[in-house]
Amino acid sequence: QVQLVESGGGLVQAEGSLRLSCEASGIIFSITTMAWYRQAPGQQRELVASISGGGTIKYADSALGRFTISRDDAKRTVYLQMNKLKPEDTAVYYCNADRAYALGYRDMYPEVWGQGTLVTVSS
Repeated sequence: QVQLVESGGGLVQAEGSLRLSCEASGIIFSITTMAWYRQAPGQQRELVASISGGGTIKYADSALGRFTISRDDAKRTVYLQMNKLKPEDTAVYYCNADRAYALGYRDMYPEVWGQGTLVTVSS
């Protein structure tokens, strides 16, 4: 079963930190570009950060200098360390796998999404 399961969201005060985790199953994780997106109430979903299988990292301008994306291929997990959080970071954060191959290369999924984890930053 292809699945992404996020954890680590919650309520934090401004300037605080949270670390989100996303564990993947059913895909060849090590070659898959993984990303974190977020969607605030009434807003479109936006890319926060991505990391390729080769380790190439991209950040949205809003995340630069505050957020760090990383991956542990042995644990099939991608992380998002969020520091100096602001109220405007409040959103549901989603894990994404881009062009993920199922184990054994049986199928390719253009996109796989997790269920989302809520991050609330209070002022």
